[in-house]
Amino acid sequence: MKRTILSIAFLIFAAMAVNAQVSTDQPSKQITPEQKRQLDEQNKRTMEQGQPDNPNAPVITFDKLTHDYGDIEQHGDGKCEFKFINEGKEPLILSNVRSSCGCTIPEWPRQPILPGKSEVIKVKYDTKRVGMINKTISVYSNAKASPITLRIKGKVLAKSATAMPEKNTDEDSSPVNK
Repeated sequence: MKRTILSIAFLIFAAMAVNAQVSTDQPSKQITPEQKRQLDEQNKRTMEQGQPDNPNAPVITFDKLTHDYGDIEQHGDGKCEFKFINEGKEPLILSNVRSSCGCTIPEWPRQPILPGKSEVIKVKYDTKRVGMINKTISVYSNAKASPITLRIKGKVLAKSATAMPEKNTDEDSSPVNK
């Protein structure tokens, strides 16, 4: 009996869900390829322009956009910092800082940066991989120019083999390290 009631309830629910998805108020309108292209262009322009110009909006200015490690030894120090300042008239809020790879870990301030104040974004690159470094860090904020792309580059060299100390021996004595 319970199964029958549950089955009927399920069928009623399914029929209502299907009926709710079909709207009979207005006939379906077909979009021509030309209209679709125009809508796509309009959406693209809107995305590029972002929000309307706010003369008081925060302005984020970095002291450098690229950090060059140069040649760095494997398992070496892969830390660097990108210093920036809020040159706008409103507080700057960094909503997200995302790296292009899991081997690059950014740390950024979570609190608003007041106008005229500076902060740093700390980046740590995992130097266990040998080879070229060419990674990007995208900084998303409420600034006029967002996102901003930072870059780290360089080359990780294989760790040189450590030489064992040479042992000199005297013919009459045991080995001695010098």
